[in-house]
Amino acid sequence: MNEAAVQHLLRADKRLARIIKKVGDCPLQPRLRVSPYEALVRSVAYQQLNGTAAETILRRVIALFQGERFPKPASVIAASEQSLRSAGLSRAKTAAIKDIAAKTIEGIVPPRRSLANLTDAEIIERLTVVRGVGPWTVEMLLMFTLGRPDVLPATDYGVRSGFAKVYGHSELPHPRLILEHGERWRPHRTVASWYLWRALELE
Repeated sequence: MNEAAVQHLLRADKRLARIIKKVGDCPLQPRLRVSPYEALVRSVAYQQLNGTAAETILRRVIALFQGERFPKPASVIAASEQSLRSAGLSRAKTAAIKDIAAKTIEGIVPPRRSLANLTDAEIIERLTVVRGVGPWTVEMLLMFTLGRPDVLPATDYGVRSGFAKVYGHSELPHPRLILEHGERWRPHRTVASWYLWRALELE
């Protein structure tokens, strides 16, 4: 998937092509062993935190559930709010994670195989009814867990910053501008987004 995407982007966008040539191959691959439930819980834990702090808190949360690689939905529902907050989760994140667990048991957050026949828009509509889960969170799931090839998270700060750097904007571009420009990247906007993130790491 990534090789075809890169070749398309090289032809479609000269400025992005310069970044692609500097960065090299795109190793982006879906996390096949991660369920939508786990992906959403992880995303909520990471919201508004740097990666190191979020990973520390998530490890503490997982440690509360001895014998489980990742806490099962029923275990999360049974856990007290106090115990989850003692691991470092905020009140809002605790409520969100409990709602993810409840809606997984209800079937609103389904196993990944049940999402296979749904479009990206249908998945976003279905999962954003969960507390604390907005379009950005579902877009990350689409990209990194489900491996959907044509996702452009135009509201993402890193994507907006990378776009500004690549295309010479002095301020963060409006998401609408990114979506309009990104039409030339279809049907490989996921890989294009990955290169916008990588652009921020270049001198």
